[in-house]
Parts: sequence; C-alpha cells; structure tokens
Amino acid sequence: MLRSSISVGANYRAVCRARSQAEYFATLSIMVEETDESLFWLELLVEADIMPKDKLGNLMAEVSALLAVFSTARKNTPNDKRK
Repeated sequence: MLRSSISVGANYRAVCRARSQAEYFATLSIMVEETDESLFWLELLVEADIMPKDKLGNLMAEVSALLAVFSTARKNTPNDKRK
C-alpha cells in the first residue's frame, strides 16, 4: 500500500516535468496503474476485515476520483494509441 501510494505522488511530479509527449503519456500510465493498485489495497483491507469501511470509505472515494481524473487525462493525451 505504501509503495503504490508513494509512487503515485512521485510519478505525478515526474509527469509535471515530462520532457516529451511520449514521456508524459508513459508516466501518466504508470500513475493510473499505481493509483488503481492503491485502491486495490484499500479494498483488500476492507474485504479482509482488517479495517472497517467507515474508516476507509472517504479515502477510497478520493482515490477513485483521482483514478478517474488520471484515466481521463491519459485518454485525452495525443500519444494514446488505444483510440
């Protein structure tokens, strides 16, 4: 959980300093993957009854919102070959 969530922040910083569209897209893709992994770990904590959902619900909603923003940004990047 800690590694994936820290990676989101580090890669966000790298996206802001991207030297090319290709680098921007590649790093943004890593951000999407790491954000999704962070959400996975939060969901796992709830499903395994390690943490109650009422404690993590707001955080999970925030991570989901970030994932939506990053995914949309990636989809709207000119280097997106998946279109």
